[in-house]
Amino acid sequence: MNVEVVRSRRRLKTIQARIVGDVLRVSVPATLSLAEEQRWVSEMLRRVERKQRRSSVDLVERAARLAARYGLDHPTSVRWVDNQEWRWGSCTPADGSVRISSRLAREPLWVLDYVLVHELAHLRVGGHGRDFWDLVGRYPLTERARGFLIARGWADPEDGSGGGAGQ
Repeated sequence: MNVEVVRSRRRLKTIQARIVGDVLRVSVPATLSLAEEQRWVSEMLRRVERKQRRSSVDLVERAARLAARYGLDHPTSVRWVDNQEWRWGSCTPADGSVRISSRLAREPLWVLDYVLVHELAHLRVGGHGRDFWDLVGRYPLTERARGFLIARGWADPEDGSGGGAGQ
């Protein structure tokens, strides 16, 4: 994606990015250093690309398909969230809602599917005991996905859960 930087004397602190045609226009304060400008352009480009990838995945349809395929509970809602820095996803069994970290939008779909299965299993079983892992193990790429997330630094291989999902 092409990037255009607009420096503004009136802009004092905030940085804004928006897509105009096929160009990402990043507005920055005129006083920003070139190094800070470069850092913010990279950050804004990353955010826009992540948002575009998120919009291309229908989480509701994907979760429904996985629930049906692996005999798991269907969620009442599934959505992307931006506030999960240390978790892959979370769920609230009481209302059947599932939230997936938007950071997963840039990962392979089979990893996203694992996290969805992990959260769908939590709708039925709390904690990470044997019953829970029996449900999650229905997804054939469970071990591969957990290894992938561990390699990405998203999981602690020692905690038995494979990371922060659902905790």
